[in-house]
Amino acid sequence: MNKNLLFAKLLLAFLLMSFGLYSQSETPKVVVGAVRLSGYLPNLEGKKVGVVTNHTGMVGETHLVDTLRSLGVEIVKVFAPEHGFRGEAEAGAKIANEIDSKTGIPIVSLYGKKKKPSENDMQDIEKMIFDIQDVGCRFYTYISTLHYVMEACAEKGIELIVLDRPNPNAYYIDGPVLDTNFRSFVGMHPVPIVYGMTIGEYAQMIKGEKWIAKSSSCYLTIVPIENYNHNIRYQLPIAPSPNLPTMSSIYLYPSLCLFEGTDVSVGRGTDNPFEVIGFPGLQVGNHEFTPKTIKGKSENPPHKNKKCKGFHLKAFSDTYLKFNGEIYLYWLKGMYEEFPNKDLYFNDFFDKLAGTDELRLQIRNGVTIDEIKKSWKPDLENFKMIRNKYLLY
Repeated sequence: MNKNLLFAKLLLAFLLMSFGLYSQSETPKVVVGAVRLSGYLPNLEGKKVGVVTNHTGMVGETHLVDTLRSLGVEIVKVFAPEHGFRGEAEAGAKIANEIDSKTGIPIVSLYGKKKKPSENDMQDIEKMIFDIQDVGCRFYTYISTLHYVMEACAEKGIELIVLDRPNPNAYYIDGPVLDTNFRSFVGMHPVPIVYGMTIGEYAQMIKGEKWIAKSSSCYLTIVPIENYNHNIRYQLPIAPSPNLPTMSSIYLYPSLCLFEGTDVSVGRGTDNPFEVIGFPGLQVGNHEFTPKTIKGKSENPPHKNKKCKGFHLKAFSDTYLKFNGEIYLYWLKGMYEEFPNKDLYFNDFFDKLAGTDELRLQIRNGVTIDEIKKSWKPDLENFKMIRNKYLLY
């Protein structure tokens, strides 16, 4: 597991913090797009409005949908992404259409039988709002929902208003750039795993790079964030999904989600999802956990009811990844080296998450971490030039 290197990095982070070379100040007060009502409310007057949102779409202490209705905006439909409108469904769970019990507004699922609003869904909509808190990773499916909503709006000539929110992982760019031969709902665009953009900036890139049909007919408005830049370690006020409950898990997510394509547990079904890794019978590590069914979070987690041994990574997240963002591959490679049956380590999902089959082959063939990172560099440099065209902050 390259324990000496791990210890050295933890020690370095501690020393730098001790000498004041890392700022320990919290995020300055930012104003998210949804709160800046004067920037979009006049645009909604007298219009039938659709809203793509979930539980993170808050205006202060009140949900965006309730805020807009109280101000006289006619909301005719709410579109719900993965995890649902109220954010209560576990990852991958199909979401059904329903009627919101609080408002009586129809909720159209974009994570069930379809991922894209149908022509019928769009018929009575004159303006569309998108307001979802993202975490800045290619395989986090809210940007795929954004893609399909943008395309549906472009096909109907409907303006899409994106209420921008900070990206908690926007302070770095890393990972393999997706090979479009591996395109799926967990990776639709040729971007790295961590792309360093807010969802508003990302929407501009989708349009500008013509990644959607009829991109020239996409009428896109971004309501920007105030007092924000990409180096801010923005603390999310609301967990973006059931299994990312803490900032530690959000900083670890870009590295640990790759384990969802392996036989290693990332703590689904425990109190520490995306903060721990392990599997039954592992011979190293100092942390034990047993995944269980947790309603609404993990109905059937990997290695359910089996004791797993491994590592608790919260301290590493808080003292290293928060200040030195990177896709940390030593865990992925180390777990492979410890796994008893190498042929069963990876599953069919891994290449979709990685966006390429190259990473899996590199791990199997014993390529060093430095060599793997070096192989990403040309594509990352090219992506950064594309990204620069769409930055707002």
